[in-house]
Amino acid sequence: MLDYSRGVKESADHVAELERAGIDIVWVAEAYGLDGPSQMGYIAARTTRVEIGSAILPIYSRTPVLLAQTAAGIDALSEGRFILGLGASGPQVIEGWHGVPYTEPLERTREIIGICRKVWRREVVTNEGLYPIPLPEDRGTGLGKALKLINHPVRADIPIWVASMGPKNVAMTAELANGWFPFLFIPERSAEVWGDALAAGRQKRAAELGPLEIAGGGLAAIGEGLEPLRELARPMTALYVGGMGARGRNFYNTLARRYGFEAEAERIQELYLSGKKDEAAAAVPDELLELTSLVGPAGHVQERVAAYREAGVTVLNVTPVGPDPLGTLEQLKEWVS
Repeated sequence: MLDYSRGVKESADHVAELERAGIDIVWVAEAYGLDGPSQMGYIAARTTRVEIGSAILPIYSRTPVLLAQTAAGIDALSEGRFILGLGASGPQVIEGWHGVPYTEPLERTREIIGICRKVWRREVVTNEGLYPIPLPEDRGTGLGKALKLINHPVRADIPIWVASMGPKNVAMTAELANGWFPFLFIPERSAEVWGDALAAGRQKRAAELGPLEIAGGGLAAIGEGLEPLRELARPMTALYVGGMGARGRNFYNTLARRYGFEAEAERIQELYLSGKKDEAAAAVPDELLELTSLVGPAGHVQERVAAYREAGVTVLNVTPVGPDPLGTLEQLKEWVS
């Protein structure tokens, strides 16, 4: 996952270096920073092999057809190396930054997936539901015409990944998407938290989609005495669990509670929303940081890799830190091959 703080050109240089070290996928976020497609297009020009994924493009800030056009464009620039990562984000960003009502995220995601695949197959696009295409006369001029994509995409089956956490959204992801982005994935507790939703979605999954890809991981560093590097994840974990949503509407806080950190999640949120961000970070349990990272001696990290594999993770999604980040990637690559 690219660091928000890097500039576009610096990030592309970094990805080119990581590509030489053997990474398979780089994920580019958007949130309320620079737009993702600009960065991904530039990375496509600077690389030759690595897959380039959006993680994520919010479903509210672009029309479904524009999402499909953007994906087809980056897939063309990268010669078939793009992954369209979608997600609903949250009310704070969608309503506070984009000024768009945060409504019906589940059905929006479902419709967008279907529309994107129609566009890439160069079908004449029509849709009923939250996104009526063409727009009916009572909502516009009545002059709308059903169209299909002018260009021929490099691929008609660009992979779609979905970031989801709620049981219904996870079930929908397992039914329709090519891949799933969980958050703060704890492999030892994944079956308890996600198992039923994943099973429900997989029962409805079309055979042609193949197995569901699952990403999981966190900070990664291999070596003796590196455990303090887990602290790098503390402020971000506090931000999400404590501040990324109001009381009762923070999906990340709910997830921490479902993992068994009920009291800790409540305390983090109370502190964060009171403006005590440092204290909120200090309240993040050490156990949570350990379980959501791959930091420590080689034997420990190998055990973590095995735990992720056992939990069904197919893409080990890591952020290398510490004295030898490229060496960490090379070692992990050897272990997962």
